[in-house]
Amino acid sequence: MRADVFLASAAELTRSYIKNLCNEGRLCVNGESAKGNRKLKDGDEIVLEVPENIPYDVRPMDIPIDIVYQDDDIAVINKPQGLTVHAGNGTGSDTLVNALLYRLDNLSGINGVLRPGIVHRIDKNTSGLLVVAKNDKAHLALSAQLADKTCKRTYVALLNGVLKEDSGRIETFIGRNPSDRTKMAVLPSGRRAVTNFKVLKRYKEYTFCEFLLETGRTHQIRVHAKHIGHPIVGDKEYGYKNCKFNLNGQLLHAERLEFIHPSTGKKVNFYAPIPDYFDKILKSIKNTEI
Repeated sequence: MRADVFLASAAELTRSYIKNLCNEGRLCVNGESAKGNRKLKDGDEIVLEVPENIPYDVRPMDIPIDIVYQDDDIAVINKPQGLTVHAGNGTGSDTLVNALLYRLDNLSGINGVLRPGIVHRIDKNTSGLLVVAKNDKAHLALSAQLADKTCKRTYVALLNGVLKEDSGRIETFIGRNPSDRTKMAVLPSGRRAVTNFKVLKRYKEYTFCEFLLETGRTHQIRVHAKHIGHPIVGDKEYGYKNCKFNLNGQLLHAERLEFIHPSTGKKVNFYAPIPDYFDKILKSIKNTEI
């Protein structure tokens, strides 16, 4: 196996980033400088020098966001499509975290300076609800609910094709795609991932579906939709490159969020209607409903 291919499968780094590091002379095999295409043998010692990340800009920024609810402990945000939750490789400073720092007085510090208050994420091009912790006590309580599955996250999506089943449960193992580390895939070596689905409406060429997460793996619903042969409309990473609708991302929306309030101990429910661009697509295919 080539050294760069091996490293991409073993490290949480993209193959393109590894290639750049190799081109900079940061790869050594058995103590000698090597190129990324070096063929490896059993017993080879591989060292890749990865420079420390340049600190991200986490200053407050006046980015408009929809705060559905907030109190002293939590804030519930209806994130728009196209907004990244927090900084990472290849992202700038225009993230939800930058907006939160501008609009909220306090955020929990458990996830450090890059991800203050962030308990869970939704993808950049997915819209909808997520809860933010304003203090560490609330953060720990919410994280525990995610772990024991008492926090319920319900999504809706428009899928390509017509699902035969009215409802079902998708259970697989999901891990990093060995050929593209920016994507996820169903892999025997991955982590257990469970998604429940229910058909809401069928159209001639599409299915409007509800998804309830039991686990929270990266890109889980998108990977599972692809796995059952019905990728999400507009998802160019896990679906079709060409789409007849003019979209900026997948038609996937976090519609409902339910959890126990970390201070009151009472169950709270939040709802965010699908965004206008999503609703417009549903109305345009309404006459094809079956």
